[in-house]
Amino acid sequence: MKKKIPEIVNSTDQFELTVEGSGSEKYVLRLYIAGMTPKSVHAISNIKKICEEYLNGRYDLEVIDLYQTPQLAKGEQIIAAPTLIKKLPFPLRRIIGDMSSTERVLVGLDLRERK
Repeated sequence: MKKKIPEIVNSTDQFELTVEGSGSEKYVLRLYIAGMTPKSVHAISNIKKICEEYLNGRYDLEVIDLYQTPQLAKGEQIIAAPTLIKKLPFPLRRIIGDMSSTERVLVGLDLRERK
């Protein structure tokens, strides 16, 4: 049976199709924190641990301190910190909190299905 090739409408569709077909998707993550508070430090530690365990070698994690670059909060529509944004692979996802619930983070990163 032939595999149906989806219709490509625009460049976003083309990009998503390319990423989807790659097999070993690279995750682009941004963690927004507000200073080096205990909650921020905990979020950094938790997300690094999760990424190493479940995305070993397939992720880029950027930690952004909103105290140092507050203009980014508006551009990314950050309303709470810590906030993790999954930029790639699509769809974009936001996870708010200290990332202590591994299951919730994995669902947010589309690495596990919601129960």
